[in-house]
Amino acid sequence: MNLRFRMFRHLPVVGVLLLGAVPARAQQQLLVPMDDRQANALKAYGLVFNALRDGNKAEWLLNYRGGSFLLPDVSDVRKRATLDGISFQPISAPDVAALRTEIAAANMDVVSLERAPKIAIYKPLKSPPWDDAVSLALKYAGIDFTSVYDEEVMNGDLTKVDWLHLHHEDFTGQLNKLYLGFRDTPWFIEQRDAQLATARKLGMPNIPALKKQVAERMRQFVENGGFLFAMCGATETLALAIAAHQTDIAGSFADNTPVDEAADQKLDWDRSFGFRGVHLEPSPFVNSMSDIDGHQVNVPGRRQPLGQFSLFSFSAKFDPVATMLVQNHRNVIPDFYGVTTSFTRSTIKQGVTILAQEEGAPWAKYLHGDYGKGSFTFLGGHDPEDPQHNIGAAPTDLALHPSSPGYRLILNNVLFPAAKKKPLKT
Repeated sequence: MNLRFRMFRHLPVVGVLLLGAVPARAQQQLLVPMDDRQANALKAYGLVFNALRDGNKAEWLLNYRGGSFLLPDVSDVRKRATLDGISFQPISAPDVAALRTEIAAANMDVVSLERAPKIAIYKPLKSPPWDDAVSLALKYAGIDFTSVYDEEVMNGDLTKVDWLHLHHEDFTGQLNKLYLGFRDTPWFIEQRDAQLATARKLGMPNIPALKKQVAERMRQFVENGGFLFAMCGATETLALAIAAHQTDIAGSFADNTPVDEAADQKLDWDRSFGFRGVHLEPSPFVNSMSDIDGHQVNVPGRRQPLGQFSLFSFSAKFDPVATMLVQNHRNVIPDFYGVTTSFTRSTIKQGVTILAQEEGAPWAKYLHGDYGKGSFTFLGGHDPEDPQHNIGAAPTDLALHPSSPGYRLILNNVLFPAAKKKPLKT
């Protein structure tokens, strides 16, 4: 694995964790629990992120009480936690030492979080408020991010960020085949015309050509050390667009041109993220893009029912990356649909880590892999608290779901790039 993290050396201090003792503030830290005793787990991520942004250090206690945090006991942190309704407890220096001893003896570890990553979300300027679960999560948690779209990506703006999120964008340029049912709606026409105008402004003939170039810039971003997190249809279509960089796999949304049925053999999966041996959906009249998605949610007659998925348990000391990505107070989570809901096992590349799966099903839900100097993480589905998710649905009110285990998976990915890397041995 390319990413390795510094392991703390725990002093052999014997003691008992006495959370009731509160010595002078300079000698204590704040424990932010992330188990069922946490009143607002989602805002707790914002608390940690903003503490890092303000120049503080933090520690992530992997596999301890749902992936709890240690923060410095300073007035700004206390004030924000109190205002946001986040549960925290002062913990003395001797009790911190005892806690480290407890962690050292179990399948737990401590990871240092050093700085707030620079975050960008790929989305158009006019994006409906319900469109992106990650935008909802970051806004609710109070985590700053910038928005980028095709022009910014092509102009090199990805070099300014550490972490990039994609949601249901169709990087094959077929606009998720929404022309089948929405081509006469004002919002679809506006989206199509805006993207076509951008393509022509940048010297490209059509939307598929534009999106493939944008996908290639994202591939380079990860190859050069960036962190990419994708959900919903972006997981599938980004992989397809990168694999087809030298091939035209996209039919035209204007005249319903079918995909070349021999295109499967022309795809270069060595350069793509996560998948291999994929079979494309040749018909422009079928919403599915390929056989990556096991649920085939938008295809009548193929659609699979929702179940629940389980997070894998990893060794915190030997596999800290995967462990960070699955920190949660729930190990079993109700599934939720998206343009791409799941990842068919037969299409997943060897070496990709499966982070969550549905027991007995031929698909996985949550994947992570290294690519070049960076990494990608894919989570199927659109909104963890809106299982069906229909176009035009009201945005999820996260104040009603302050400890959503599905949304916690999203926010694990936001803090993941903040972890301190361990220098590689030479």
